[in-house]
Amino acid sequence: MSTDADFGQRLEARTGTYLDRIDDCVALLPRALDEYAEGGPYRETVDEIAAIESECDELVREITGIITNAGPDDIGLLNTRINFNESALLDFYKELDVVANHTERIVQEVVMMRPDADADPFRDMREMATRIVEMVAILGDVVERFVRGLARSDAAETLTTGIESIRELESECDELRNDAIATAFADEDVDQPLVYRELAILLDELANTIEDLTDRIVVIASKEPGIVTEAEPGTSEE
Repeated sequence: MSTDADFGQRLEARTGTYLDRIDDCVALLPRALDEYAEGGPYRETVDEIAAIESECDELVREITGIITNAGPDDIGLLNTRINFNESALLDFYKELDVVANHTERIVQEVVMMRPDADADPFRDMREMATRIVEMVAILGDVVERFVRGLARSDAAETLTTGIESIRELESECDELRNDAIATAFADEDVDQPLVYRELAILLDELANTIEDLTDRIVVIASKEPGIVTEAEPGTSEE
């Protein structure tokens, strides 16, 4: 018979693997844009992103199966955090899977729309991709610690710094999105400004999804005293 420790370890381990692959997927986004701009083998990178996205789909199905198929004997009667938050946690993993899905969509849209990479709006998009990679790297640490806090009945995690960093980076993405769109329509030398608008919005949606995941963590953690997501006035994370 499995124990609550076994369940927690399996959930943490598979989540860690899943987060690593999401990070691998998103990390290829700037490379794909650079290769496209330089006339490099960007289609190979697009295919690599698609392959990793498929792996992510398989991993998230495995993780949700671990949660939904677990009974009291698996989770452990003392570990009520998973029991109480099962529905919200399943929704959380579903939203997390959007990160890889949306990354794949962005590079596919670039291939189909074929924007001029020498235009200023494209450079703003490239900067957005860099910020998004940073956001996902931070998100991986936040989610791992969040899941550890849920999977271990005696765990205590403070996630405030990571969450605040993601929010700040998302705000930077908003500014870059606005710059890209404004420049696309203001510069007469930019052909097809609607293409840049669409791509900038897609990148912004990816950044928004990452921030939304932290909002979900805050909501779930609000009922779990051991997981701190909002700093008290006058305090800082150790």
